[in-house]
Amino acid sequence: MSISTPSRTNAVDRFFQISARGSTVAREVRGGVVTFVTMAYIVALNPLILGFAEDVNGDLLGGSSGDNIAAIAAGTALVAGVMTILMGLVANYPMALATGLGLNAFVAFSIAGQMTWADAMGLVVIEGLVILVLVLTGFREAVFHAVPRELKTAISVGIGLFIAVIGFVDAGFVRRIPDAANTTVPVQLGPAGQLAGWPVLVFVIGLALVITLWVRRVRGAILISIAVTTVLAIIVEAIVKLGASSPENPTGWSLNVPAMPDKIVDWPSFATLGEFNLLGSFESVGIVTAVLLIFTLMLADFFDTMGTMTAIGSEAGLLQKDGTPPRTRSILVVDSLAAAAGGAGGVSSNTSYVESASGVGEGARTGLAAVVTGVLFLLTTFLAPLVTVIPSEAAVPALVLVGFLMMQQVMDINWIDPGIAIPAFLTIVLMPFTYSISVGIGAGFLAYVLIKIVRGEARKLHPLMWLVAALFAVYFAINPISSWLG
Repeated sequence: MSISTPSRTNAVDRFFQISARGSTVAREVRGGVVTFVTMAYIVALNPLILGFAEDVNGDLLGGSSGDNIAAIAAGTALVAGVMTILMGLVANYPMALATGLGLNAFVAFSIAGQMTWADAMGLVVIEGLVILVLVLTGFREAVFHAVPRELKTAISVGIGLFIAVIGFVDAGFVRRIPDAANTTVPVQLGPAGQLAGWPVLVFVIGLALVITLWVRRVRGAILISIAVTTVLAIIVEAIVKLGASSPENPTGWSLNVPAMPDKIVDWPSFATLGEFNLLGSFESVGIVTAVLLIFTLMLADFFDTMGTMTAIGSEAGLLQKDGTPPRTRSILVVDSLAAAAGGAGGVSSNTSYVESASGVGEGARTGLAAVVTGVLFLLTTFLAPLVTVIPSEAAVPALVLVGFLMMQQVMDINWIDPGIAIPAFLTIVLMPFTYSISVGIGAGFLAYVLIKIVRGEARKLHPLMWLVAALFAVYFAINPISSWLG
């Protein structure tokens, strides 16, 4: 009598509980592919956000200008691939992870300018480890409930506006007025109050295309629009030969001049990996500022994950009676490790992507879909040279669309109650107006505490809110305090 051995398919089915969750291997593979296509745009966008921001020494992340773009793209795909596979294997959840939009903008525009890139990525690693400790100790509930829900919503909305502003500025659609010090208007439309140049036209076409695809609910709308607009940009440059933008050539291409690379597939360069200094930020900006930056990163990262995993679980019908997904702690542990891994990989904090819902819509119910998505991200590391082709004008329409999507949450804020409306308003408007996410968050927190005090509701404030408000007060007054102590 022969003893039959289980097939590999059956072993996979049991490990991922595919049949138990009412799915099939084919559905999981299809869902994983769809999720990848929907969120693969981050491999192109992340280098354009991180790759051209200078640190306190004027250095770029991952090497010299141009050479670093492919390295950041490869690092982005690598960390996303590894952590998404880990999510599938450890948490058995159909959710993918990658560098967080908004988080990378905060690192590039609010942190890197105050310290070296290695110090900034060290902060990201610390933030991920702090979140991990909060998850393992159960303290996350206290942090989660300390910050009012609507204030957390305002932070997301403000970051959305900030990202949209970055997109319009990088495309040359919005320009800084050269003599802004002598005028009441700091910015304007185009280089002289009107749109000019082929690159801006490419941006407008790209924006119209991504909006059209999104409204039509085309899968991978953002990725398709970037690819099509890049091809258009390459054709325009081949015909007109505009070159790079400069003071002498204000209507040239921003960041990258579109042209086909020598290689489409190449062995990836992981120059950003391991480029972090864990405690360097404390020496660069001081303990108070470093702690506030870590807390700000944590706010933007930690709470989004809670909402994302719940939304995906609801879409997949996986939520338990208490409204939480199965293996909630495992999901949060992997997400926390992803945040730290993003810093260690030099590509900013990685977080859960709500785009994973697109794969769930195709039938994904288990971690096998996440494994498929992760493998595709790993394969993308060999296509990193393609990212150097993309000009800013072809990529940033996606930032404008993402800004819109984040802005939609504004309807969840109670605009009647000034106790939350004023802090939310300050949080939202000060981020794009000051070009600083931390300023918006700080102003919102201080306004919230102030209004509670003047209303006689100070006792209702969570102790953590008192602590954070005090830290932000020191943060805003650090210069006069330093002068006084000196």
